[in-house]
Amino acid sequence: MVDDLAGNAVADVVVVGAGPGGSSTAYHLAQLGIDVLLLDKASFPRDKICGDGLTPAAVHELVHMGIDTSGWMKNRGLTVIGGGHRVHLEWPDQKSLPGYGLTRARGELDAELAAQAVRAGARLEENVTVTGPIQDSSGRVCGVTARIGRGKDAQEISVRAKLVVDAGGVAARLATRVGLHKRVNRPMGVAARAYFRSDRGNEEWMESHLELWSGTPGESDLLPGYGWIFPMGNGLVNVGLGSVSSRADATALPYKQVFRQWTASLPSEWGFTPENQVGPLRSAALPMSFNRAPAYSSGLVLVGDAGGMVSPFNGEGIAPAMKAGRFAAASIAQALSRTSRAGCDRAMSEYPEMLRAEYGGYYQLGRVFVRLIENPQIMRLCTNRGLPIPRLMKLVHKLLSDGYERAGGDIDDRLITALTRVVPAA
Repeated sequence: MVDDLAGNAVADVVVVGAGPGGSSTAYHLAQLGIDVLLLDKASFPRDKICGDGLTPAAVHELVHMGIDTSGWMKNRGLTVIGGGHRVHLEWPDQKSLPGYGLTRARGELDAELAAQAVRAGARLEENVTVTGPIQDSSGRVCGVTARIGRGKDAQEISVRAKLVVDAGGVAARLATRVGLHKRVNRPMGVAARAYFRSDRGNEEWMESHLELWSGTPGESDLLPGYGWIFPMGNGLVNVGLGSVSSRADATALPYKQVFRQWTASLPSEWGFTPENQVGPLRSAALPMSFNRAPAYSSGLVLVGDAGGMVSPFNGEGIAPAMKAGRFAAASIAQALSRTSRAGCDRAMSEYPEMLRAEYGGYYQLGRVFVRLIENPQIMRLCTNRGLPIPRLMKLVHKLLSDGYERAGGDIDDRLITALTRVVPAA
């Protein structure tokens, strides 16, 4: 399809980045009959650094996209381990969220989401590297410049569009080029993961380990974060760790050392030995709590990591990105129906409002949570004293996994909702 982009191309909307957020945006736009061009610098399938865990909130968005998940690896919930305690927390079956999660390797997940967007009518172009925004005399974004291929045979093109979506990940190159720089006072996480062959790769529980030590286990500080073990099926396990700091300029983690130390301490039946490791340990940054804003400005829409939409509670980015894509598509459809630029911008102002209503107070609570667990004594207290209290852990499970009902629900849902309303929205 690359020949279709020769020279200059035109679309109603250009979406840069075909990850979960970009493909969700493109799918929902195409469903609404909008001409959308989805660009990705790689070709599918391609790997992404991720825990590969899909919470019920992510499953909810997959259902919205009509994705057939039969045959995917299901899980019942989390086994949380720390301070000598081991607690099973099932995913609650609720009116808006299913009582199960999934795991799916990002190489497969992203390819399936992009293919679903194409089936809905989106135009997907692979191996297209977007190099910058096209702006008119007023600074409004009205397209992108891009390069097809690499090396001496690369072809420079331009694509004009009424609106442009930056779903290009943490680098957010388009947003940065137009002056939307990250806010360093928002949390930033770092995650590292590797795959292992294991006889326990088909288990129905994901594991979360709360004891990541900065040095000698039991004699050093607990890091603010957790280690995960996510069975992928077919004898494969995604093993990783994530840590977080309350400021982007303070994120530093000797993840290779911590990973080696932590995996060496795990039960031998997992088989997490160098001989069983599949591929290298890889790491990535996790931009959190809307660390880049506004989510819409002068023709440019931010979705997913480009807008810092990762949860500060657990480092999940897939569900927020996919939901943001759905929200963005709804606002874009309304904006494109307006007959003036001012009308378009008014309609698009609904998009950041939708994000604030959904995540604003929740992410502000997350910022408080991160500042608290940065204190090693508080992290140790939570691990040693909090885990043995089943009633507390039921509430915490919903809070940390974004598994609460925004309207109605049980007493835990109502309490979390009330807390999100007493803090200023992010």
